[in-house]
Amino acid sequence: MSEGVAVGAGGSVPTVPPVPPELARLRHSIDNIDSALVHLMAERFKATQQVGVLKAALALPASDPGREARQVARLRVLAEDAGLDPVFAEKFFAFVVAEVIRHHEDIAAQV
Repeated sequence: MSEGVAVGAGGSVPTVPPVPPELARLRHSIDNIDSALVHLMAERFKATQQVGVLKAALALPASDPGREARQVARLRVLAEDAGLDPVFAEKFFAFVVAEVIRHHEDIAAQV
């Protein structure tokens, strides 16, 4: 038997090397942060759905370029202060806003 391979009833199966404790700890932390991000995004989209309903009722456009520009500027500063690449933060925000606008357009089409 070669190193890193276990032989079972079905033939050889690669073994998984043990995870160093520090790596396991960091991965656990990342998993917790990812869970928090998913929950935060869910809450954000609940709020933006309500905004979409209100915009549709008031016959307002799905997109508000002025607000979006102000948010980008604000988030770039927050990203810099947090040590996050502001270009990445802006790209992420653009992705989220595009999805929100799509939702708002869908809501308006149903009214």
